[in-house]
Amino acid sequence: MQEEHFTFEGIQDFITQAMGALGLPKADSALIGELMAKADLQGSDGHGIIRLAPYAKRILSGGINLNPHIKVTKEKLATALIDGDNAMGHLVMHKATQLAIEKAKITGMAWVGSHHSNHAGPASLYARMALDHDMIGLYFAVGNANHLPPWGGIDMLLSTNPIAAAIPTRDETPIVLDMATTVAAYGKVKAKAQKGELMPEGWMIDKNGAPLLDPQKSDEGFLLPIGGYKGYGLSLVVGLLAGTLNGAAMGKDVIDFNKDYKTTTNTGQAIAILDPNAFGDIDDFKTQTDRLIRDIKNSAKMGNTKRIWLPGEQSHEKRIEHLKHGIALPSALVEQLQQLAKQLHIQALTPLQNK
Repeated sequence: MQEEHFTFEGIQDFITQAMGALGLPKADSALIGELMAKADLQGSDGHGIIRLAPYAKRILSGGINLNPHIKVTKEKLATALIDGDNAMGHLVMHKATQLAIEKAKITGMAWVGSHHSNHAGPASLYARMALDHDMIGLYFAVGNANHLPPWGGIDMLLSTNPIAAAIPTRDETPIVLDMATTVAAYGKVKAKAQKGELMPEGWMIDKNGAPLLDPQKSDEGFLLPIGGYKGYGLSLVVGLLAGTLNGAAMGKDVIDFNKDYKTTTNTGQAIAILDPNAFGDIDDFKTQTDRLIRDIKNSAKMGNTKRIWLPGEQSHEKRIEHLKHGIALPSALVEQLQQLAKQLHIQALTPLQNK
């Protein structure tokens, strides 16, 4: 696979320029550019700049409100419901998370849900925002296309419905779990297709139950849930919490944003923030978390295991690596982005030299 390398700042600036050229206000464009580039920086390549062209297509088709009034429509001391007014999901969830953090500072914990939102990138972007405040972040969302049938069925009524959790530490890398309720997120399927690679066996099967390896044929099958029927149940519960509870799309009401670029998606998400100080001393909590992490990392390993990883460590190391050596993008994606630059009359994405 041929690829080129780009700086984080270059990717961020390119996305920001593109969003501005598409008609978004300057501050909104800058925030989306930052969040999307952070997705690539941490290795969430199925949710970063690879999404720019599809976002642009939805915006140009009139499927996104470029000047939304994102507002709280229902609120109690520790909870709120936000109407995203069909804005870019990054804007909705950034506002929702900020609100949840401010509430949790007062109440010890807070839950903010959203409806009439859109795809917002990787779940961990928002759970991680809590870490800057020594708080715990939990994120839930309804995926933007149904790729999962009920256990034993073939009708696509559920999605990847992701979960993320971010837990602060003292000296160790923070615990950050970011996972779909399917074996692989559909963004990873898109990334494989973009790179011209096959999927591993176990990601998808066709409707006859045979392994599906070609990501270009993903419409002919469906994603597999984690843990069999348990993953199906988890996807359902996450969808109820992030979608149905918020008056957002769930089940057959979910719009496949990979195929329909005009219809309002009414995507649902939720963020919960917990302040460890509400349960004890934050310093004690972080110290004990560090101790547990070290116990796990130093525990006995199986024969071929070189290292025991904690959730969030690999993303942390990717950030360091990408800041030092650049972020690799497949040549097919780069060509797509350069075509988009011409279409939007913005400066082309410039690769790092000597890579």
